[in-house]
Amino acid sequence: MLTELSIQDFAIIDKISITFDEGLTVLSGETGAGKSIIIDAIQLLAGGRGSVEFVRYGAKKADIQGLFTIDNSNHPIYEKSQAYGIEIQNDIVLRRTITANGKSICRVNSKLVTLAILKEFGKTLIDIHSQHETQSLMDTDNHIHLLDLYDPERIGQAKKEYSILYEQLSTLKKKYRKLSENEQETAQRLDLLQFQMNELENAKLEPHEDEVLAEERNSLANFERIHAALQHAYNALYGEQRGLEWVNNAQMALQDNSNIDPFIAEKSEEIANYYFGLEELTHDIGHHIETLAFDSERLNEIESRLDEINRLKKKYGATVDEILQYMSQIEEEIEEINNKDSHLSKLENQINDKAKDAYLEAKELHDLRQKAADSLTKEIHEELKGLYLEKATFSVSFLLQDKDIGVKRDDYQDIRLHENGFDQINFMISTNPGEPIKELSKVASGGELSRIMLALKKIFARHQGVTSVIFDEVDTGVSGRVAQAIAEKIHHISQQSQVLCITHLPQVAAMADTHKLIEKQVDNNHTSTKVIELSVDYQVNELARMITGTKLTETAIEHGREMLEMAVNFKSKNKHNYKEKARK
Repeated sequence: MLTELSIQDFAIIDKISITFDEGLTVLSGETGAGKSIIIDAIQLLAGGRGSVEFVRYGAKKADIQGLFTIDNSNHPIYEKSQAYGIEIQNDIVLRRTITANGKSICRVNSKLVTLAILKEFGKTLIDIHSQHETQSLMDTDNHIHLLDLYDPERIGQAKKEYSILYEQLSTLKKKYRKLSENEQETAQRLDLLQFQMNELENAKLEPHEDEVLAEERNSLANFERIHAALQHAYNALYGEQRGLEWVNNAQMALQDNSNIDPFIAEKSEEIANYYFGLEELTHDIGHHIETLAFDSERLNEIESRLDEINRLKKKYGATVDEILQYMSQIEEEIEEINNKDSHLSKLENQINDKAKDAYLEAKELHDLRQKAADSLTKEIHEELKGLYLEKATFSVSFLLQDKDIGVKRDDYQDIRLHENGFDQINFMISTNPGEPIKELSKVASGGELSRIMLALKKIFARHQGVTSVIFDEVDTGVSGRVAQAIAEKIHHISQQSQVLCITHLPQVAAMADTHKLIEKQVDNNHTSTKVIELSVDYQVNELARMITGTKLTETAIEHGREMLEMAVNFKSKNKHNYKEKARK
């Protein structure tokens, strides 16, 4: 769960630190006080898109840190941490800094990471649900991903296995299309490849030739310096009153007295070894000097050859080895074009074999989705009953895609594979008895969409494994008994995951295990946000304010107290039932 959140110089927040507990935490306050800004900060921690507009006016940077506690040793965050070489134990810290010039800096447990990696960690820890997300239900392209979330372990593994085959099949199809281009394009391609091959064959390149020639050119270009350095070293070692003679004198002095002192004997042997080593080194230097010869013609040849190699590098590769590799590739392509028919026949067989394998994996994926859809439909109906949509009929429609790669299933029907298999998933619903079932986007109102998404969230909270679920004003547009039902549903979710909820509904706020009030303060033209954790008495007053929307009255306070007592009783009873179910 999210244990602590630290925000500095973010929007109208100068500096706050908020501690969160398990269960349901409600954030309430007047419009514009900064409730959604706190959620924006958490969203940035989860890898959301940043902007310089988030940096508080006059500040150099905005800084957000979140401490998460992981209780489940099988949590997917551990797999992510191993993949990216980040060590975690029971706690993990996500940090996001946005500078005034727009630079975004991301860290996980103090290690710098890319925004994409931060997002990978964030999506395993945080699930943010807003009014905007409710609209994602209108997009049928999202339905297949929502269904797959219902059984992420089995469907996820099947998708991985299918994706490998699908990518291999796609590669083979691209290769087939490229090889079966029209005759004119193929002839033009062959002419180009043969020209390149002739040019490269005439160059007669050798592996690492550019490196060898560059080294030889360096020696010739610096001949005088090399010769002078070697000659100076040789002169310093060899000759009368030079280095070797003095070392030999030292050796003889010790050797003459080696029989009278063990230390002298030991050091005499050491210096003898040094002398013979230096003597051999001196002979090597002298011999190398004799082999040195400056050849201006050879230097010109090398320069000319390197110019030719550099010209080829501009066209075919950064190094000679890359050019030779490219030469091997075009040789293979020329052979394929010259023997196009046989290669096409071979590719057709490979495509057919791979397509059959991919179809079998897609069929298995389809079967798993069918089972998941049946179970999801039953659970959705149960959840919708508790949200006063008991007359609604929900179903999952399976259609076949008709694009991308074709695979013949039998003599009568072609199935089109895509990156998710061959299924096109569409959530269908009828909200009133007697009405035909239709696409969700064509039937549901805004309030109905919110309830359907909330039902999905409650179900998925058990499957996704995220530590914190965040609701940002998802209860907008509902009231009365529906508002109470939504409050109870959010409470149910908080028994499986930590829930943070921004709300204007007193029914939802009354269910809070922790209620935090967000207030905006203005001092000396300086605007800031303050977070106050409410005691029971102040929580009653806040509920009364949410009920009336104006000044507090005794009636509103009494109503708020009753609402809080009802919520306490509901939670106590529900907690007992939850424990009974867990025990069974």
